[in-house]
Amino acid sequence: MIEVNGLTRTYGAFTAVDDVTFTCEPGRVTGFLGPNGAGKSTTMRVMVGLTPPTRGSVTIGGHRYEDIPNPGRHVGVLLDAGAQHAGRTGREVLEIGARTMGLPKDRVDEMLAMVSLTDSEAGRRMGNYSLGMKQRLGIAHALLGDPEVLVLDEPANGLDPAGIRWMRDLLKGYARRGGTVLLSSHLLHEVELVADEMILIGRGRIVAQGDKATLLAGQGAAATQVTAEDNDALAGALTSAGHDVTPDGAGLRVTATPAEVSRTAMDARLVLTDLRAAGAGLEDLFLSLTSDTQREAAPAASPAPTQDGAAA
Repeated sequence: MIEVNGLTRTYGAFTAVDDVTFTCEPGRVTGFLGPNGAGKSTTMRVMVGLTPPTRGSVTIGGHRYEDIPNPGRHVGVLLDAGAQHAGRTGREVLEIGARTMGLPKDRVDEMLAMVSLTDSEAGRRMGNYSLGMKQRLGIAHALLGDPEVLVLDEPANGLDPAGIRWMRDLLKGYARRGGTVLLSSHLLHEVELVADEMILIGRGRIVAQGDKATLLAGQGAAATQVTAEDNDALAGALTSAGHDVTPDGAGLRVTATPAEVSRTAMDARLVLTDLRAAGAGLEDLFLSLTSDTQREAAPAASPAPTQDGAAA
């Protein structure tokens, strides 16, 4: 278990992490989401003893990371897949880790096989690794000591689609066996697929936390996207039933659940060709809760060119 209590980290007048509190439970994958600069990496660095907190505390299994004997046997960490000596081979990186943790040498071969790095790839120097290969090696290093807890910062960065699915299955299996996973990622769809709990952070503060269903339930009234053979007739029937209806593309958007829309259509003997929930997804939730921290705004329309090609 990871417990973060009132964690604050300041750098002069700048507050990178501001009174953050959350818990990551065994047997669950916790997604840690936020825009660049939101405080995710700083929180994780404090968690594993690389950055001291200004105030508050972080414990893993009831202990501060720096107080855990042979921490690699208890906590697997991947914060920067490229943070290895470029002149060492992948195998050498794992062998050094195994010696440091007092592990048998054959554990290195097990980990290389698990992350699908071949003998040839393991013999290459890190400076010649692709980002995806570095990530695979970093995951192997994090799992080397068979830890109970994983702290992973953007582990899917650089992986191809097959690699991302492999990592997803790996983390789900790890959690099913009782492990605790804290996963930071900008790949919202992947977090949505793998995470049991989600923590959203913006400007160093927690803005929302809970499971996906709970978080999305707070995003407003139920809505449904529906298309019928006769949209006008359906709109009339839904309005008569007390539902708000607005045109939306080829169909209608209705402030009602899909079941309510379906019942209304059936009572009116109308044929539906499309019916689906139209509530906000994780990306919409993420963007709405962190809107004041986003760098990007909607692009302004480009000025129309004049006849000589210059902007008007």
